[in-house]
Formats: sequence, C-alpha cells, structure tokens
Amino acid sequence: MTTALITGATAGIGAAFARRLAGRGYHLVLVARDTDRLWREATELHDRHGVEADVITADLATEKGITAVEDRLRDREHPVDLLVNNAGFGNKGRYLEVPVADEVKMLKVHCEAVLRLTSAATESMCERGRGGVINVASVAAFFPRGTYGASKAWVTQFTQGAAKDLAGQGVRLLALCPGFVRTEFHERAGMDSGDIPKWLWLDADQVVETALRDLARGRVVSVPDPRYKALLGASKLLPRGVLARASSSTGRKYGPK
Repeated sequence: MTTALITGATAGIGAAFARRLAGRGYHLVLVARDTDRLWREATELHDRHGVEADVITADLATEKGITAVEDRLRDREHPVDLLVNNAGFGNKGRYLEVPVADEVKMLKVHCEAVLRLTSAATESMCERGRGGVINVASVAAFFPRGTYGASKAWVTQFTQGAAKDLAGQGVRLLALCPGFVRTEFHERAGMDSGDIPKWLWLDADQVVETALRDLARGRVVSVPDPRYKALLGASKLLPRGVLARASSSTGRKYGPK
C-alpha cells in the first residue's frame, strides 16, 4: 500500500494532488479544516478510483492541528510514503496594513507546520529508506514580497537544505514554486485577480503533474512552467530596487500561489 498525506486537500493545488495521486492508485490521508468537504472529497475519490481515503480535520494555525497531523505521520504501522505540504493562505494588504496576529498565523502555517510535518514524515521515511516530501512554495519566494514572499522563501530554502542533509537516505524533497494558479486562493484572501494577464495563469492539474515528474527526477526546486522560468531568469538581470517597487505595487494585491 502506497499512501500520500496532503494538507490543504479540499481545493486548488491540494485537491489536484489528491485527484492525480488517487488516479495512480495511492491511498490518501486528506487534511483540511472543513470536515464535511473532506468527507465529500474522500468519498468521491474512493468511488471513482477505488482507493482508501481517510480524513483529518485540522487547522494548521493551531498547536492541536499540527500535533494531530504529526501523530499520523509518525504512525509506523500505517506509514506515509509521500507528504504534500500544501496548506497556506494570503493576507490582503501591505506590511503594517495587515494585523501582526494574522502575519504570525501565516508563519505558523507556512513555516512551523511545514518544518514539523516534514520532520515527522522524514524520520520514518529515513528508517524505511524511501519516501518523498513536496513542500508547496511559490514564485513569490524569489521576489521581495513581505511576509508571504518571505515565508515561501523560507519553505524553498528549508527544503533545499533538508534535501542536502538527507541525501543518500532514499528520501526525496521538492519545493514546488508555481505562479498564479486558478484556485480559491485569491478569493479567500479577498484579492482582486481580474487584472492579472491571462497568459500568467496556470492549471492546477498541470502544476501537479510537473511537480510529481520533477520529484521522480530528483529535482529539489520545481518552477512548473517555461513562462515563469523565463520571468525568473529575467528578474536576475534587474536591479533589486526595481523588483522591490514592482512587487510592492502588485505582489500583495494578487499573491501567486
């Protein structure tokens, strides 16, 4: 039995991971805050693909929520072979326009939860000599973008460092850095996405397919589209002050995920 645990599993990239992995025969553990939505998704995936789909209702902005998922990842009798740390959100507003409590909540979900869940998963994966972790970051990690970009930069750097430290133990880690993906992310954050050029939008299923392919190839960072790879390449040629001004005027309004 091959099992994947996915946080933020009921919408967007997380739901796309659940669909794709169920189609490959993975049994699933779905994690999110909405119990009813979790069970609807679990039932649909079970009926369509014949896989087992368990649910954990957990808010990763709380100690109780993180601990519940840690405990499942440490269950040696029912090991998790692939962890997808996808849960996340954005805050609308510039620095100091967002309450500090909301910024701290974001760091709890984006950084502390990712650290603790990755650690819980890889401990047992190293014992078995196999396993994988995909930490969903963002292209925002490569631009000066306030707390959101800083948290995603942490995810990217942490994943790269952990991958280096665990090299040779059979465990693969990947930081997935997509751009704008058509999900509920912007709506939930109260952000207006209507002015984003159509050519910048990515499809969640294609993002997931690219991530799984890059993980299998042993890559550590995945930017899942040639357009965004080109943008990142061009950004290295621009003065940092120009990037900061551009990010300040657009990044917190839209917040790629």
